[in-house]
Amino acid sequence: MAQPKPHDDHIEETRAHIHDQELGHETDVVFLDAGAAHLEKGEYGNLKLAKDGHTVLVPQPTDDPNDPLNWSWGRKHAMLAIVSFTAFLGDYGSGSGIPLIVLQGKEWGLTPAHVNEAGNLNVLMLGIGGLFWIVVSSWWGRAPVMFWSTLSGTLFTLACAVTNSFPVFYGFRALMGLTLTAYQVVGLACVKDMFYFHEHARKIGIWVALFISSPYLGPFFANFIIAGLGDWRPVMWLVFGMGCAAMLLIVLICDETYYERSVPTAQQPPRPATFAGRLSRIVGIWQIQNHKGYFKSLGHCCGRLLSTFLKPIIVPTMFYYAMSFMWAVGINITSTILLETPVEAGGYGFDARAVGFLYFTPLVAVALGEGFGHFFNDWIANRYVRKHDGIFKPEARLVTNYIAAAFMIPGLIIVGQTLEKHLSYAGIIMGWGMYVFGVMLASVAITAYALDSYGNASSEVSGLLNFARVGYFQEPWGAKSGFGLSFGIQAIIVAVAVGIVALLQLFGGRMRAKGGPVA
Repeated sequence: MAQPKPHDDHIEETRAHIHDQELGHETDVVFLDAGAAHLEKGEYGNLKLAKDGHTVLVPQPTDDPNDPLNWSWGRKHAMLAIVSFTAFLGDYGSGSGIPLIVLQGKEWGLTPAHVNEAGNLNVLMLGIGGLFWIVVSSWWGRAPVMFWSTLSGTLFTLACAVTNSFPVFYGFRALMGLTLTAYQVVGLACVKDMFYFHEHARKIGIWVALFISSPYLGPFFANFIIAGLGDWRPVMWLVFGMGCAAMLLIVLICDETYYERSVPTAQQPPRPATFAGRLSRIVGIWQIQNHKGYFKSLGHCCGRLLSTFLKPIIVPTMFYYAMSFMWAVGINITSTILLETPVEAGGYGFDARAVGFLYFTPLVAVALGEGFGHFFNDWIANRYVRKHDGIFKPEARLVTNYIAAAFMIPGLIIVGQTLEKHLSYAGIIMGWGMYVFGVMLASVAITAYALDSYGNASSEVSGLLNFARVGYFQEPWGAKSGFGLSFGIQAIIVAVAVGIVALLQLFGGRMRAKGGPVA
């Protein structure tokens, strides 16, 4: 009997990967390029390809026009814009409260550090809230989570704008964080619902760029409002107005992106194209009517979150993200204290307007990071695919993190030395910009890596990464130990985190195979 040829084994192996991809199962590799595989002509003629004629569409779309993968380019990107804007609200609302602490402290007879505790709790709830909403989005659907979390968060913002009591403000700031964080995690699931595997990095980049810029845009606008009006409440009114705008867009454009691919097209529940039909999906009525056999049970959703957390690569990925990202949160939420401390007390003595101008730094850095990563991440993936006969491994994404570290580590050192030795604020601009540029690159790369590794657990992956980026405030550590030392230690921690990336590159595939798929 003739022995199988190695080429035949390769074909059979690739067929198995394609079959698993269609079913949504986890695989160590993904077949992405039929042209680069150098396989026999017609061997994959039944596969649906992208417009370039050789990129394999993963997952393979159905013939159902209601399948979000089959939506028009305009509809997909309108939905992506709303998803990104809704994600933007969480950190924008959080960041907007940062410059308010001096005026609020004077009004309520409290120190700025005491008032800043409301911001710290808000940031903590941004992380905890993500874990709650990922369970709800898998159990109830993406659209009702967008509608109800945004509505409740907008109402909680209104309460913050009108209150005269710090305890009331403190409580509702926490609830703002709990609710407005929803699409900082569920947004990744929507990207996966609407776009093909080879499109993920670019679409994630758009989503990440908006919500990473949001904690800087919040203080940016807030500082200028305070400088011009001398009152903190208009800042919260602006956040409230943006929440109202998001609600209007949700009602006008939003739709349910969840599509259960294990259900045959003929048995898919109808999705009426009328306004009333779409509204029923937005508020969650359609999901309740079609829940059995289509959406997961609450117990299963909670179990999936735990199962995802226990996968071998998830905890190291979370540690890397926490060790790299949390310093950005710390710098941001204490920027007012760090920069507005009077010169005679060892600070820079900036007023609100000057601090507002300084926030151009992280905003430009995020824009540059998105511009670079938008093309570099795809170049890295395409280069890997070309060199490996059309096969892609998630570990190819991790290369970008080394470039990110080359900016984050010196950036932190420069900020620390500038603050320690009271050098020109140009050092703060340069160091902060370098660090945020690196954070932008690292965030997209590690998020895309985790999504590529566990694509059918996109919500759970996103929620766990969101929880990992919860930070703390910088000022007490710097005041106690010196900013040169504290920021130097942070730079060392980022350098150690790069070691985690190297281990994932070497052993991530084996760890993922050992851990198996998310059930």
